[in-house]
Parts: sequence; structure tokens; C-alpha cells
Amino acid sequence: MIGTVLLLASACAAGQQTLAEPPATPANTQQETSAPASTSAAGSDVITSDNVKHVAHVPKTAPFDGVDDINSDLAFNGNYAYVGNFGGFSIYDITDPRKPQLVSQVSCPAQQNDVTIYDNLLILSIDEPVGGPECDASQNDPSWEGLRIFDVSDKKSPKYVGAVQTECGSHTHTMIPGQDNLYVYVSSPGPEPDSETCPAPHELIQIVEVPLSSPQSAKIVAKPDIFPERQHSEFASGCHDITAYPEKKLAAAACFGDGVLLDISDPVNPKVLQQLTDTENFQIWHSATFNNDGTKVVFSDELGGGGQATCDRNTPNTKGANAVYDLVNGQLQKRGYFKIPREQQPDENCVAHNGSLIPVPGKDIMVQAWYQGGVSIWDFTDSANPKEIGYFERGPVKGSVIAGSWSAYYYNGYIYSSDITQGLDVLEIDDPLTDPAKKVTMDDFNVQTQKTY
Repeated sequence: MIGTVLLLASACAAGQQTLAEPPATPANTQQETSAPASTSAAGSDVITSDNVKHVAHVPKTAPFDGVDDINSDLAFNGNYAYVGNFGGFSIYDITDPRKPQLVSQVSCPAQQNDVTIYDNLLILSIDEPVGGPECDASQNDPSWEGLRIFDVSDKKSPKYVGAVQTECGSHTHTMIPGQDNLYVYVSSPGPEPDSETCPAPHELIQIVEVPLSSPQSAKIVAKPDIFPERQHSEFASGCHDITAYPEKKLAAAACFGDGVLLDISDPVNPKVLQQLTDTENFQIWHSATFNNDGTKVVFSDELGGGGQATCDRNTPNTKGANAVYDLVNGQLQKRGYFKIPREQQPDENCVAHNGSLIPVPGKDIMVQAWYQGGVSIWDFTDSANPKEIGYFERGPVKGSVIAGSWSAYYYNGYIYSSDITQGLDVLEIDDPLTDPAKKVTMDDFNVQTQKTY
């Protein structure tokens, strides 16, 4: 990717960097070991708030246990969790969340292999040129990037069914289901000078249509330039992440230098409702989350791209944090900020990253990954005064700063955390404030496609 995006770094876009060594086990901690399909709740030097329990840990295993095999995003369908990795993806049976069982691993190296699942279709984002659309393509001529599509009807033996090449690849992607088609918004940085795969000009998003009856026929159907008046970033043009709320006909796009509120009544022709700019507090508009009512949006700032220690006393609480906006008369108005209150060490990369709502009726509560800052559970029901109500984290790792929780999402009573170097963690929160969420059952969950609970 372009040099500025390589600063995004560290985790969001750089598989070629050296990863951290696993944390050393303290002398007074008994380290449990486990076979590939078994779990251990004693994960290194774990600390939690009193209301959070670490109930399972599944370490990474071959072929995804090399230094470049970064765990990335998560998606869920039924009793299965899908975990992206720079080496491919894994499928876990989570029928018993306290004992996740590895079902299969598909080797398909790419950066960053963010994953979504719709029925039996799994889609991966490829954000660095590779040799071709197939997983086993020769890397002698890396000149392809975009989306790969798999059929996971047989969880033990997923099948590659097709791919769509997109300009500047796909850093992340967002699904919007239609009656006969699945629409996929592709977010990617660019353009990159002298690049075969990322030429100028580069529109902010590309829209791929995936026919549900013939996913191998997927193709780009639109390249809307969703707001021509840009750009307010020292980094790339383009969008980093888009969250759609189809029931509300809304989407919120985090577009590096700007936040954008979109009308997606017609998924192929999104319309800009509002453009937000905050050059004082935001460096990289990273992601967005609506509250359940669709009356608020949380935008996160990935200051330093995930590779810096921004959860320290030298970084203001408004930077590398979450900004809470209320939607008033169709316009977003900033109300407050949230950043984890637990100061991290100077060698711990920490910044706001991927999270989701915890489905508590009448409340606005999120769980969120903060890299080496761990997993934070926070309440933004009072938009102007958000507060942390629970947490989980490990101690500092040795070596490079690229470590910690990439994504942390709530699904059917448990929190699942995709740890870059450690594997899959399962947490449980027992708190009167969040206990009502245990009554909410989801059929599936993709964080970038919100559904009402």
C-alpha cells in the first residue's frame, strides 16, 4: 500500500512487520496448555474487572502460528465463529462458548482477510497485491487485490467460488442484503502512484453485487464518489470502514479524514446526508457504530494506525478515542468522548479499534478492542459522560508493538476477542447493567451490518 497507509500500520495494514513475542508467564502463574481444539481460561498474565470472567482461550495453531499470521476480524453465523487471519481464516464451533472447537482452517494468505458471513457465503477483504484471485496463486507477479468468496456449507471443507478485483483492493467491506443480491461496499485507501492495482483517480468506495444464486458472477456495479469535497487527512484518500444499518436506511462511513452519514435507501446509489471533519481530535476516522435506535453514532479515531502507545498520560483523552454523536433532526452533533481510563505502558500499542453493541434494551453499551489496551466495556447512554464498566487485558508483550485485541464483539451472551498473537478469547460479563443482553439471541452477526435487537 501507499507509504502513508503503511503507517496505518502496524496492525491495520502491515503483515510484513515483525510481531510481538507472546507474553512471558509470571513465575506465580500456572500456565495451562491445551491441544488445538481445547481451551484454557488461564491466558498468561490476564487481568479483568470483577464483573468480567475469562472463560476460554484457544491459541493459534499451524498453519496460522507464524510471525506474520495476524488474527484480524470476526463474524458469526448460528453456532459458528469465523476468524480472519493474514494467513487465511478459521471456523470454530461455539455451541459451547466455554469450549470452542476448531472445525477447519483455510490457508489463503492475504492482507488483511477481514471476514463477513451471509448464510453460507464467506467474503474476505484482500488489501495488498497478491498473485491472483485463487488462494494458491503464484506470488511471482503480485498484481491482484479485492474480494474472495467462499462457500462454507461444509464447515469442514470450505470451497473457493470466486473473486472480484477492486481498485486499491479492499481494506474492509460491508454487506447490505437485498432480495436476490448481496451488495458489498468496499472500503480502501488510495490511489498509489505507479501502481497497477491502485491507479488514480480512486473513488472513495466501490459497490460489488453478489447474486445469491450465482456468487461466482459477482461484479462491481457502482463506484460512487460519495463526497467530492475532501480531503482532511494527512494519510490516504478513501474510506477505512463503513457501518450500514439497513433497517434505518442509514450508513456511517469512516473515511480517513472525515466521517460521513449516508442515506442507503438505494444501496447502489448512496447519498451523503452529512460530512464531519475534526482535524483537531481525529487523525484516522477508523470505524463507526450506531446505537440500537439509530439516534447516535460512535466514531473511533485510530491515532497512529494501531502501532503507537496512545493510551498514556502524554496523549489527550480526545485523541485515539471514541467520539459520541447524537443524531438530531437528521444531523450529527458531537456530545462527548470515551477513552479507556487504564493507562498503558510506553511500549504497549493501544488505541480505539473494533467493537460492537451489547444488546441491552434501553441502554447504549459497547464492547471494544484496544489492541494491548485489551477489551473495554463502556456505557454511552449519557452521550456526554460515557464511562467504562468492565475490562479484560493482558500485560505488555515482548518485541514489536503489534499485539493485543484486534476485534471484540458480543454474541449470544459472550464476548469474543480476536487477539493478534494469542488466538481466540471468550469472555463473560456478569453485571446487572448488561445482564438483560443475555436474553437476546442473534441468528448471525457481522459488525458492519447492524440489525435491531
